[in-house]
This record gives sequence, structure tokens and C-alpha cells, in this order.
Amino acid sequence: MIRRIDACVSMNALRPLSPMWKSLFAGLMFVLASTLHPVLQAVITVWMMVWCTVYARIPLRAYGLLSGTALLFCVLGMPALLLEFGHPAGGQAAGLFQLPDLPLYITADGLQRTGLLLARVAACMSCFLFLIFTTPFHELLQVLRRLLMPQIVLELMLIMYRFLFLLGDTAEGMLLARTLRGGKRGFRDRLRETAAMAGALFAGTMRRYYGLSQGLTARGFTGEIMLPPYVPRPVPLKYSLQAYAGIVLLLFAQWWIVSH
Repeated sequence: MIRRIDACVSMNALRPLSPMWKSLFAGLMFVLASTLHPVLQAVITVWMMVWCTVYARIPLRAYGLLSGTALLFCVLGMPALLLEFGHPAGGQAAGLFQLPDLPLYITADGLQRTGLLLARVAACMSCFLFLIFTTPFHELLQVLRRLLMPQIVLELMLIMYRFLFLLGDTAEGMLLARTLRGGKRGFRDRLRETAAMAGALFAGTMRRYYGLSQGLTARGFTGEIMLPPYVPRPVPLKYSLQAYAGIVLLLFAQWWIVSH
């Protein structure tokens, strides 16, 4: 998945735009997504998806796969907010499911709380996806360096980003080898084989990571990874007008909802 994301980022139509402008726009939209009305949060989710799929020309399948995977983790945590155990108060249960010796019910407040959280998570995640799909990783590091992020943090981010590629390549090779050998068909055999692959995956990845560190030393690594300097780039007027007009409309809609 990391390679597919990297390929989409390198070919997106918004890559020539200033990474600083895209970062500030995504940050401002994240603040709005965290504070505005749930209806406006849904509007932000759709609007940021339009920026990615229409303006940046990111494949809808890739965008949906990444956003759906992220939302899946959120949905898996929803039962803790949605379901309640015990005996519901009169008139508060939206549904009641009787379990042996343990009543399980859903309240209207639980439904509302879950819906509000899901709308906020989806809106905030769409802002992150805009930044992920439109800005290459090395440009994000340049933006963070310009914002006076400590050098050690930038180096750790760069090394961990490279580590993800090493991890993915090792896992892909092990899965291919398992498929070519036929693998195990029983459930217990698959669990045992998966546990063995997890241990071998960590060991293989650490060996490749050690080779990476040795390669840096052989190339004269002095304790600091030099990043290319930040080069400002212009932003077309049409994108600036659409972004600023959208922000103004969102703030006006929030004012209208609060006042009425």
C-alpha cells in the first residue's frame, strides 16, 4: 500500500503547487473540521475528496481504499460508545437486545454521540488524506524544517519512512514464497505459519535495515542527513480563490447555524 500511495503522490496534478500552501490549507481545514457543525464536517469530507480525486486526479479506488481502511478502525471502536450494558432508563432506549442474564441496549444519546464522532473523524481524516496524496514526503520534511522542526525529528521521520518500504518489500517476498510453496491449508497450520512469518519478517527487516545503516556509513554519513533546500512555488489563482471562498462559506454557514 505504501508504494501505491507513493506512486499516486508522484503523479498527482497538484504536485507543482507550493507545499507550504498545501500544508497550511490542510491545517486550517483540519481546525475547521474539528470545530464546525456535523453537517459542515460532512461538507468538508466531500470537498476534500473532490480536491484529491478531481483536482489532484488521484484514482478513486486508491482514495477509497485508504480512507475506508482508516474508517474501519474507527468503526471497530464504535461499539464501546454505542452499546451499553444493564437496564435502560424508561424511554431512553433506542433498541433493546436481550442476552442471557445480560441486557444490552442502545440509547439515543449513544447514537448521537457515535454519529458526531464519526463525522468529525471522517472530516479530519479527509484533511490528512489531502496532504498525503498531494505532497511528497520529502517536501513535507522541507516544510517542517522551514517551520523550525528539530533536525533529529526530521531524520527519524525519514528513516522510519524508509523502514516502511523495507518492511513492505520483505513481507511481499515472504508472502510470495509462501504462495509458491503451497502454504498450509488447515486453520491451525495457517496460524502457526503466520506466527513464524511474523518473527521471520522482523528478523529479515532488521537485517535489511542494518544494511541500510552500513550503506549510510560507507557513503560518509556524519550524523546529519542533509535535506534539499525549500524552494517556494506559486499557487494558481483559481486554486487560491476556490480555497479561500470555501473557507469563507464554511465560516458563514457555521455562523448562520449557530445564530439560528
